[in-house]
Amino acid sequence: MYKILLVEDDSDIREMICDYFDAKSEGNLHIDTAVDGQEGIEKAYENTYDLLLLDVMLPELDGFEICKQVRTDSDVPIVFITARTSQTDMLRGYGLGCDDYIVKPFPLPVLFEKVNALIKRSKGLVRLPQFHSGSLTLNPNNGKVVSNGVEITLTSKEFSILKILFENKNKIISREALIRMLWGYDCDVDERIVDTHIKNLRKAIGENAKLIKTVRSRGYIMEEF
Repeated sequence: MYKILLVEDDSDIREMICDYFDAKSEGNLHIDTAVDGQEGIEKAYENTYDLLLLDVMLPELDGFEICKQVRTDSDVPIVFITARTSQTDMLRGYGLGCDDYIVKPFPLPVLFEKVNALIKRSKGLVRLPQFHSGSLTLNPNNGKVVSNGVEITLTSKEFSILKILFENKNKIISREALIRMLWGYDCDVDERIVDTHIKNLRKAIGENAKLIKTVRSRGYIMEEF
């Protein structure tokens, strides 16, 4: 059984998500709930969860602050469920280390599949070949990335971008293609979000940042050295 913490002040949304997840997972996903940010951060520190679902606009502490505090010592997957759709908010959330956004109103099946995919990736439940380039290694089975012998922590989007670049080594991947693969065809996402993720990814992998090249006006490429 996997445990999820849902921090949401709307009782109807809490009940809707809890009922759907319980029925759809046949009891394999257990959801704890919190009605405000303060209760949410307390539960996040007092218990071990496999994923956090955070509303952004919360009493006491907002979802951004919860994410910021949790990321100081945990890489648990974090998904924002929010009515706030501005690019500034999305950039802020990804900058703080969230793994994904889903905008209200949202289809429950989409939220359920996003949550399952993140948990499976974080738990290494899918066996796939590892990727190597120079001293950079990505293991899609356990979500581990090692750069120069040191294991590093990436958000889900950063991990996905690195995996896409590995899978398409020596090929230019446009920002538009990355947006389609990571957010879907119907999502209106500013290209700056991709640049922000690339910037954070390069910082995280240190000297191996040289593997990821920017091709002006075209996108990004991972080159073999």
